[in-house]
Amino acid sequence: MSRQFRIAPSILSANFAKLGQEVTDVVASGADIIHFDVMDNHYVPNLTIGPLVCESLRPITQAIIDVHLMVKPVDRIIPDFAKAGANMITFHPEASEHIDRTLALIKESGCKAGLVFNPATSLSYLDYVMDKVDMILLMSVNPGFGGQKFIPETLVKIRAARQRIDASGRDIWLEVDGGVKIDNIAEVARAGADVFVAGSAIFSAGKGADPHRYDSVVAALRAELAKVA
Repeated sequence: MSRQFRIAPSILSANFAKLGQEVTDVVASGADIIHFDVMDNHYVPNLTIGPLVCESLRPITQAIIDVHLMVKPVDRIIPDFAKAGANMITFHPEASEHIDRTLALIKESGCKAGLVFNPATSLSYLDYVMDKVDMILLMSVNPGFGGQKFIPETLVKIRAARQRIDASGRDIWLEVDGGVKIDNIAEVARAGADVFVAGSAIFSAGKGADPHRYDSVVAALRAELAKVA
């Protein structure tokens, strides 16, 4: 059975002076998911956006809002993002004292749940919670900043995560975040990913006068994915 590929632009690279329009335009251009990078200047060395931004964007799009929490501790803010309209919430195992409890909190709040793995974080955190995750997010850069280069060793980890998913028999999305662009997205897909976070690859490459200026970038990403059997 062929996998369904989903493109998830990260608004970290969008123009925040007109964020609502950026979200509307990128979804109109064919994006499937809006990826929210939430950083706290504690777990990662940067500070970004909170639940109020999610709440303000929720009424203007039907797209899935995928909230990636790079915050520690993580439990306190989960209900806030759920209430603000998030559809999926992922977090780093290092940011939770009790991973099973945090996954349950996300589910109880009405969202799908996932775990995020930094480049050097072991997939062994999945050993006892595969029945509780809807998505596995692999970082292909070290978290904290956009515009970084893809770490090639991540491909080995993507293959290992895909094997775990296939062995589980569960419908778990495998998302990759960091340095994904037109010239490597097919390779990432072949390794086993099916959700692709692209920030600067879409928002920086799509500048122009056309209100749907991201059409060509999203189309080029999809054209590369079409090459993957």
